[in-house]
Amino acid sequence: MLQKINFEAQARDEDLDSYEEEVDRSYLLRPAFYWELVKRRWILFVIPVVPILVVGLAIAALWPATYLSEGKILVQSQLIPTELVRPTVTNAAQERIQVIEQRVMTRENLLAIADKFQLFPTQRSLMSPTQLVDAVKKNVKIEPFEDPLAFKRVRSENPTIIFTVGFEYGNPQAATQVANELVTRILSEDLRDRTSRATDTTQFLSKEVQRLQAENSAIEAKVAQAKLSQNNAANGSADGPAAQLAQLRADYAQKSAFYSDRHPIMQALKRQIAAMQKVVGGPSEVATDAQLEALQTQLDNTQKNLETASQKLAAARLGETLERNQQSEKLEVIEQPTTPQEPVKPNRPKIAAITVLLALAAGVGLAFLVEMIDQGIRRASETYSVVDSRLVVSIPYITTIEELARGKRRFVMLGAASLVIVIGGLAAAYFFLPPLDLVIAKAQVGLFR
Repeated sequence: MLQKINFEAQARDEDLDSYEEEVDRSYLLRPAFYWELVKRRWILFVIPVVPILVVGLAIAALWPATYLSEGKILVQSQLIPTELVRPTVTNAAQERIQVIEQRVMTRENLLAIADKFQLFPTQRSLMSPTQLVDAVKKNVKIEPFEDPLAFKRVRSENPTIIFTVGFEYGNPQAATQVANELVTRILSEDLRDRTSRATDTTQFLSKEVQRLQAENSAIEAKVAQAKLSQNNAANGSADGPAAQLAQLRADYAQKSAFYSDRHPIMQALKRQIAAMQKVVGGPSEVATDAQLEALQTQLDNTQKNLETASQKLAAARLGETLERNQQSEKLEVIEQPTTPQEPVKPNRPKIAAITVLLALAAGVGLAFLVEMIDQGIRRASETYSVVDSRLVVSIPYITTIEELARGKRRFVMLGAASLVIVIGGLAAAYFFLPPLDLVIAKAQVGLFR
């Protein structure tokens, strides 16, 4: 029996403790708790809020504005179909853009731009040339343009490429001038690079054709000499080479009326005449059929190589003409850099909003921290930490007759004040505003727009 009584008492104590914990936490859900907290800790709330607001708003207001002026450049494909005219420069546009960017962003170019437009005038005396180059390079923006509304497309061999060229600076006019200078340098560098590559290709193929022509002429002379030696050996006549020499000279005189001395046919005739003069002037060995066949095979191969090289040279010259006339793939400005009206940074509204939130968070956090550390007793549930809960009894608030009468008077006064405000507003609208039908008529005809 005694154990049963102890168990019931223990159960009642546990229920009472759980009830006390629930009561102890219930005040967190009451607005009155937070209002009392504000009245007690408002000074602690203001202490961090004021300096944070002052510093943050000062930063937002005094931070120097930075303007961005940028233009858009399009990589335009070749105007003439590639099936008709093949371009000489065939490397990818992305690769050319990267190469051009590295050439434009060299130390000499950046220093020249900084000197031309007098960039960073107040810091120039404190900056070394390397620091000046780094500052200019940091503000240059060359990035691919990505349209956020563009849908995913099937990859093609020649996708449309657009990239932006811009410059960030505190002065919007200077930013525009530098951006235009960068765009001009990029276009000039692209034109110079493509023209230079086309010219180098043409010069290389031209030298190759000249080499093959000289080699072909030399082999033709050897073949002619071998055939002449065989004919002489077969005829046994000394007048054969002289007759052939005379014939070659006659051909040279006849063709000189149509071709210049530098023409390949004339050059070949000169070499044949020189070789024939050597044969006429002295004895020569008779060439075998195998040697003649080898020379003829070598001559055929050289002529094929010469024909291929000549075709490539013609195509290279046509491609060079395309590059010089800017009819091949080129860079085209589709949007010139303009003077910006609004700065890109700092974002003053964002900084101000972050400052306000940070100040409020700091003030509320400090107030709650002090409230948690404070060991004062302000609620009935907090007395349980120093007094046995079974000795504490909650007495409900007793409203006196005077408090009830005061509440009724406040209600009557509030109602009377509201009635006076409504009547005054209606009277003001009646005496000072035009008739309602006139207002409606004006609204219909659009006089209030």
